[in-house]
Amino acid sequence: MAKNKNELWEWIKALIIAVLLAALIRYFLFAPIVVDGLSMMPTLHDQDRMIVNKFSYKIGEPDRFDIVVFHAPENKDYIKRVIGLPGDTIEYRNDTLYVNGKAYEEPYLEEYKNQVIDGPLTDPFTLEEKIGRETVPEGHIFVMGDNRRFSKDSRHIGAVPIEEVLGKTNFIYWPVEDIRFIQ
Repeated sequence: MAKNKNELWEWIKALIIAVLLAALIRYFLFAPIVVDGLSMMPTLHDQDRMIVNKFSYKIGEPDRFDIVVFHAPENKDYIKRVIGLPGDTIEYRNDTLYVNGKAYEEPYLEEYKNQVIDGPLTDPFTLEEKIGRETVPEGHIFVMGDNRRFSKDSRHIGAVPIEEVLGKTNFIYWPVEDIRFIQ
């Protein structure tokens, strides 16, 4: 009888420890997220399931072109690509991104750029036109979806405070046929 109680107690302790570890890992390190919508096409598809690396942003700022998850003003979590870092000037003209006056290629947009026949994929704009400032404010980032014509991003909601960023994501784990690391 005592042996059964001891064994039961060991199982309960193991279960409690497992649940606590899972909660700690999910809250502080990694969390699953489901892509909701088409704003990151063709890179991400609606209902793709991904892992958010929360630890990556506890130690520093995002890097340009990272795909990040953040709390948006509508009490939703958005997934977008980092285009501008604090202090950057951002401009789009002739369907080309200019950061601090330097042109950048965006290979993840080529598929959509080749399909567009009625104008640019990304309408021309300057940062000042979109957020009323010449540079991305300190402590903020400027984000855009890859599906530029159908993305609600910093062009609409403004620069995103870095403290609202949950983490970086670059691994799709579901559906099985789409398992991959993304750029």
